Amino acid sequence: MAAFALLPAAGQCATCSRANLTRCLDSACAINISSNPAARCQYCGTSGAGTAPQSGAMRTVSIGASAKYSISDKELKSAPTEPGARYVWASTQCLAKVDGCTPDDIADTYDTLIEQSCRAAGINTQMSALQAQARQTKSRASCATDIRACIIADNKCTADFRECKENAAFDGFFATCSAQATGCDNYTSEIRKELISARDTAIKNADAMVNAIVQSYQNSRAKKLSDARATCTDNAGHDACIQTVCTNNMPNKCAGDSENAAATELCKFYKLACDTLK
Repeated sequence: MAAFALLPAAGQCATCSRANLTRCLDSACAINISSNPAARCQYCGTSGAGTAPQSGAMRTVSIGASAKYSISDKELKSAPTEPGARYVWASTQCLAKVDGCTPDDIADTYDTLIEQSCRAAGINTQMSALQAQARQTKSRASCATDIRACIIADNKCTADFRECKENAAFDGFFATCSAQATGCDNYTSEIRKELISARDTAIKNADAMVNAIVQSYQNSRAKKLSDARATCTDNAGHDACIQTVCTNNMPNKCAGDSENAAATELCKFYKLACDTLK
C-alpha cells in the first residue's frame, strides 16, 4: 500500500518473522475473527465491509500468543476507527514490535488476508440482500406488527401516542415506518386506519392500551426469533451460504474438497450464531 511509504523502516540486520508480524497485526485487525470472518476487512480493510464490533471485545486471536508481538488493549484505545488509517497505525506499531520487518513484509503477508476477509464480508452482504429479498412479500399480520412497533418507538409517537396527538405528526412518522416495512405496500392503508383508531383510543384511555402495547412488543420479538430459528432449521442458512460462496467465489464451484472446505469455513458464522439459539 502506498501509505506504507510513510512508515519507518525496521532494522535490516534481523530476519523478519512473518508469523509474529501476522500475530501483531491480527491483534488490531482480526478481533474475534473466529465468529466474524469479515473482521480483518472491517477493521483494517474498507468501511464498505460494514461496521466492526467495538475493539474492546475479547480478542480471541491473541489467546496463547506472546504479548511481545501483540498490540495491547491499552494501545488499542488509541487506534483509529477508519479502516485504512487503522491499518497504517497497526503497521507502525508492529514494525516497532517485530524486528527485521519492512512495509513490504506487511503488504506481502497481510494484504492477502485482508482480501480474503473482504470476500467473506461480501458474502455476508449478499446473504443479507437475499434475506431482505425474501422478506419483500409479507403477511398482513407481519406488516402490522412491524409498522406498529416502529410507530410506538420512543423517538416517534411513543407507546401512549402522546407525541402524535396531531395528525401531521402521526402522518410523518407513519410515512417513515411504512417505507421501512418492505413488502407491505398492499396493507399500509388498512394498517394506517387501525393505528389511527389505536391512537385515538390511547389518548382517551391510556391505561387500556398498556396490555396491547406489551403484546405488540412480544409479538415483534417472537417473530424475529422465529425468523432466526427458521434460518437455523436443518442448517438452511448455513447450506445456502455455502452454495452462494461456491457459486460466486470458487473457481471450480466447490468441485474439490479444498474449495468446499474453504466455503464451509467462511460460512462458519451461521453455525456459531445458530448455536446461541439452541
